[in-house]
Amino acid sequence: MEVKVLNVSGKETGAKVQLPESIFAIEPNDHAIYLDVKQFLANQRQGTHKAKQRNEIAGSTRKLYKQKGTGGARAGSVKSPLFNGGGRVFGPQPRDYSFKLNKKLKSLARRSALTYKAQDNNILVIEDFSFDTIKTKSYVKLQADLNVTNDKTLLVIAGAENNNVYLSSRNLKKTKVISVEQLNTYDVLNAGKLLLTTGAVKTLEEAFAK
Repeated sequence: MEVKVLNVSGKETGAKVQLPESIFAIEPNDHAIYLDVKQFLANQRQGTHKAKQRNEIAGSTRKLYKQKGTGGARAGSVKSPLFNGGGRVFGPQPRDYSFKLNKKLKSLARRSALTYKAQDNNILVIEDFSFDTIKTKSYVKLQADLNVTNDKTLLVIAGAENNNVYLSSRNLKKTKVISVEQLNTYDVLNAGKLLLTTGAVKTLEEAFAK
């Protein structure tokens, strides 16, 4: 798949980039995408939820009233789960939600997500650039020139040398900047437009070739 390269002003440079078919034109695997997104979201969970059981509740353990003759149900201590303020039965406990996925499956999921973006013509390739200073206005102008102001965008850059670009985008709600090493299935699918620098395309090809 051949894509025209744009400059930061949103104009064609005359150059073209060939997006590798092994990454951007495969047979997408929806189940691999599902598993990878599920793992990504599971890894975001802290798992610190906790409810007290009856043995952890502060309160008396004396029997509230006699066993028989009241006409009501038999009741033990005030810590019983049946009472307001009592312990919880099978309540949530701290746990780790993360789970393992094979590298090949994760690679397939990422390539499938990239293929969907390519099929929908939602990929823009920009020549490598950087900002001299950290300025949100610079990134806003970039979005306006590329005509993606109203879209949720994901900009993938090569390496961490463009730190000013990342810092300039942090205050914007519908945009995210990541390096090729941070690329994941969830972010690709969550974005309306995928912006790739020419350096990122080359790095992607090298990364998936390993």
